[in-house]
Amino acid sequence: MSEENRKQLEKETEQNEQIEAMGQVVLQENDKNYHIHLLSIIGEVEGHESLPNNSKTTKYEHVLPKLAVIEDSKEIDGLLILLNTVGGDVEAGLAIAEMIASMKKPTVSLVLGGGHSIGVPMAVSADYSFIVPSATMVIHPVRSNGMFIGVMQSYRNIEKIQDRITGFIASHSHMPQKRIEELMLDTSQLVKDVGTMLEGKEAVKEGLIDEVGGISQSLEKLYELIRQQKCNGNFA
Repeated sequence: MSEENRKQLEKETEQNEQIEAMGQVVLQENDKNYHIHLLSIIGEVEGHESLPNNSKTTKYEHVLPKLAVIEDSKEIDGLLILLNTVGGDVEAGLAIAEMIASMKKPTVSLVLGGGHSIGVPMAVSADYSFIVPSATMVIHPVRSNGMFIGVMQSYRNIEKIQDRITGFIASHSHMPQKRIEELMLDTSQLVKDVGTMLEGKEAVKEGLIDEVGGISQSLEKLYELIRQQKCNGNFA
């Protein structure tokens, strides 16, 4: 085996290991020579408590350090986030969303399958967001498990958390906070729940997501954002 083939094999093996372990890989074979970090957020977002082993999860203690590494890296030009999540831990999901939103590196998100519950803030946290036509976004009120010691105090706490979420979504999308709250409290759509399910085109029409598109459109947009940043001399 030639030295070139050996290096290529080692590279492919490393990429496969990254995908298997973390759902992450660096895309660098494009004709623009940009290094794109691909981050997938799938299943349920795991917070401070571990979920069962048979659950497909994204662990926030893995994602947060990786985002810091991406932001600090001279090698990475941009971040592409793939989302197919049912939601999960509110604090963990919001922490990931805030981290993405604060990055200087160009970021693009693509919703595949679903971006439900706390997945909504993560989807809109990127500089630009896409959704495939068949994907759905579910907006619903914050829920809490466990015993309520003080009903009014617990309600106010949940209300504050909910305000943080709706405020974040409104500030990172084109959907007004009032409209988000209206969809969140809709009783006519979900049979066993309160809230609203938006399909791809509906999410764009409401101003929640920027554009309907897939992987090629997402990458082209990210290339455009990277090119703009490099032309402006604005490097992270």
